[in-house]
Amino acid sequence: MTELSRRTLIATGLAASALPAAPALAGAAAPKPFGAVPSPRQWRWHGREQYAFVHFSINTFTDKEWGFGDEDPKLFDPSDFDADQIVAAAKAGGLEGLILTAKHHDGFCLWPTRLTEHCIRNSPYKGGKGDIVREMADACRRAGLPFGLYLSPWDRNHAEYGRPAYVDYYRAQLTELCTRYGRLFEVWFDGANGGDGYYGGAREARKINAPRYYDWPSIVALVHKLQPDACTFDPLGADIRWVGNEDGVAGDPCWPTMPDHPYVQSEGNSGVRGGPLWWPAETDVSIRPGWFYHADEDSKVKSPERLIRLYDESVGRGTNLNLNLPPDRRGRIPDQDVRILKSFGDAIRATFAQDLAKGAIAHASHSRGPGFEPARVLDGDRESYWTAPDEVANPVLTLDLKPGTRFDVIRLREYLPLGVRVTRFAVEAEIDGSWRTLAEHACISAQRVIRLAAPVVARRVRLRILEAPVCPAISEFALFRAVAPVPVPTIVSSDPSILDVTRWQVVTASAPGAEKLLDNDAGTVWMLPAPTPSAPARVTIDLRKLERLAGFSLTPSRHVMSKASPPKRYVAETSADGSSWQSAARGEFSNIAYALSTQRVPFAAPRPARYLRLSFDETALAEPRMAIAGIGGFVAKP
Repeated sequence: MTELSRRTLIATGLAASALPAAPALAGAAAPKPFGAVPSPRQWRWHGREQYAFVHFSINTFTDKEWGFGDEDPKLFDPSDFDADQIVAAAKAGGLEGLILTAKHHDGFCLWPTRLTEHCIRNSPYKGGKGDIVREMADACRRAGLPFGLYLSPWDRNHAEYGRPAYVDYYRAQLTELCTRYGRLFEVWFDGANGGDGYYGGAREARKINAPRYYDWPSIVALVHKLQPDACTFDPLGADIRWVGNEDGVAGDPCWPTMPDHPYVQSEGNSGVRGGPLWWPAETDVSIRPGWFYHADEDSKVKSPERLIRLYDESVGRGTNLNLNLPPDRRGRIPDQDVRILKSFGDAIRATFAQDLAKGAIAHASHSRGPGFEPARVLDGDRESYWTAPDEVANPVLTLDLKPGTRFDVIRLREYLPLGVRVTRFAVEAEIDGSWRTLAEHACISAQRVIRLAAPVVARRVRLRILEAPVCPAISEFALFRAVAPVPVPTIVSSDPSILDVTRWQVVTASAPGAEKLLDNDAGTVWMLPAPTPSAPARVTIDLRKLERLAGFSLTPSRHVMSKASPPKRYVAETSADGSSWQSAARGEFSNIAYALSTQRVPFAAPRPARYLRLSFDETALAEPRMAIAGIGGFVAKP
């Protein structure tokens, strides 16, 4: 198509969606990149948007989050492992890849390595001939789902951890994983490193300086040598950074650029505008309170509605969502989780199935010329974009919509190979003859999803670049109608020993808001001033009927940067009548401040109880507030 005919088509109002993408023609040079830009590997990663994390290991069978490293490999024995079912669950949720925990902090390896005896070779699974990594890699390949691997740098089992020999061992593990299981899209390094462990029987604490000990640049280089397309996660020099929390919430804005210095949590959450490193954020969160499966969390699976909000707070802010799906002891994603994933995935697919801006006429206050016309924002091609002349940093892009166009979701994307160019922007709509501002934000980046409170019918919509150091490069301006997910009723648990806390009632508490402890939502938190031995925090709960209570559970908040900490110690008392109390248990929660995992405290023996009273006299970390997300209880197994 000639330059003249293209201009004629736009001038005469032909639907922009009919215009094919085309490279810049002679006389219309592309803008120069601004600031840091993604590598080709990172640019491909940005296009994935959301994928699954699968935490499955010996912790699944010990009911722990962080194993100590002294677990017997014989404990690992899934009864009906099905890699295809796990992959199908991820795909039902609309997830575009899968990362498997090949080894967690306990050091147990899910592949039959000869580098250690603490591995699947010495488990009963398939008579010691099994290879979970292989089965998952093959299932992903059959389903066309990209595959990635997590390998914990911390190893609480290995005798040489903290010494030079362990780093050689770790590099050898990486080499095995990067050469045996086909193409990987991501390799994940956890930030938890050093502390107490089994360490070959030493049973001691070992501290390290992680950057100096691992020599991260050499580790990252090894992965890129063996897997050139795999993005590496977390340390300075890696392709991707941590978003700074495990809540699934990116900062708003969340810039993909960072300073060239070791990671700072507050910077990681929001990024730094104009930072010299392209170090985009990955937003990781579990569909359950914990990362591994626990039967007492069956009632606490995030609802489809909550997953939609997480999507908006992660993918919708330009980060990638890494959603954890923990298989149960069968080796399958639990039925409740699958139902929720399907509801979430169906809603996302339906919402973004039809771009209501297709067929609109796009025009702009300024355009660079052939190959960069306003219509490029409607062609569905992430490699094409509209831009303005170099000297125009604040142009306006307008879409003339089909009559009656009704929408409540807006999606914008920048062409990132030219850098993050837009600092602030506004989206406005012409409704009943007048322009109204629908949203104003900082940062578009990989994408910005704007969900309106209610649908609007507009004759025109426009994107106004309010602040930018250079001309913008916008690859998409799309409009959609939100489709609500199908509700999925909650369940109590697949384990009949788990009690339904939604039937319980808070009788008294030392601070307001304690009812949040019983709502089965780990995202709601009882927050109160930090207790002291002279002023302990207390909550008394009515179980609503007499139970043979065998123990209680406490779920800490996973919110970070909240200047709050979970409790350090506990005193549990029970009563059958609410007036006469008996001591049930007392002690210290294990590693609660760092693992942030549900603590399950069994009593010495089951006891008749109608009331449960818990007291806390200190926080696990020196913070001004204490935070608890949930309280549970269990009876003896039948």
